[in-house]
Amino acid sequence: MRIIPAVDVLDHQVVQLVGGKPGSQQVVMPDPLKVAGMWLEKGADYLHLVDLDAAFGKPNNLEVFKQITKEYGVPTEIGGGIRDAATIDDLVSAGVDRIIVGTKAVKEPEWLIEMADRHPGRIVLSMDTKQGRIAIKGWQESAQITVEDMFDRIRGVPLAAVLNTNVDVEGQRKGIDEAQAKDFIGRCPCKVIASGGVTSQEDACKLSSAGAEGAVVGLALYTEVIRPWEWEMPWKA
Repeated sequence: MRIIPAVDVLDHQVVQLVGGKPGSQQVVMPDPLKVAGMWLEKGADYLHLVDLDAAFGKPNNLEVFKQITKEYGVPTEIGGGIRDAATIDDLVSAGVDRIIVGTKAVKEPEWLIEMADRHPGRIVLSMDTKQGRIAIKGWQESAQITVEDMFDRIRGVPLAAVLNTNVDVEGQRKGIDEAQAKDFIGRCPCKVIASGGVTSQEDACKLSSAGAEGAVVGLALYTEVIRPWEWEMPWKA
């Protein structure tokens, strides 16, 4: 299992929010390109780039994300406000490894299936959960479809993975919810990338044992609560 640094961009700066709430910034760094380079220098071999501006309806950061992908030659997965085929096609053409889709994909599973068939193995479904329900629209609303029904919809669909952020523990530095992670990973018909609450090597090991393909980590990395580059267990896949 690989540890994947999160590079979340809001107002064109790298931030770390608590529970996804604007104004809760715990970290603010002005240059996304430099931040990406910092993680690569520390040994990361994959980056998770999130366009919070686009997710909140502001001008997007896709050009700098494409620049990171091209200049560093690093595999990236990009998400945040991606809601149309043209944007997905553009990112695939730019060499982005995986594209993350969330709210539109949950609300319109037929569109998700169409995108996955169009780009097999390149689409990641962001299926974030809050109190056992799928959270959409920046974690502000609960989806009408249940977790189990969504699993049924994506069974056999050529997705790269499902990204599950546990909103209940996200950004709180209290560790993962091991029972939730095991349950989600065990029931999901696709590979799972876990996110939310990773604050120790023990958390990472628990997710690895549960079968997670990767773990996206943000605040705990930026504040050096965890330092995977010093672990005996490498943070690469």
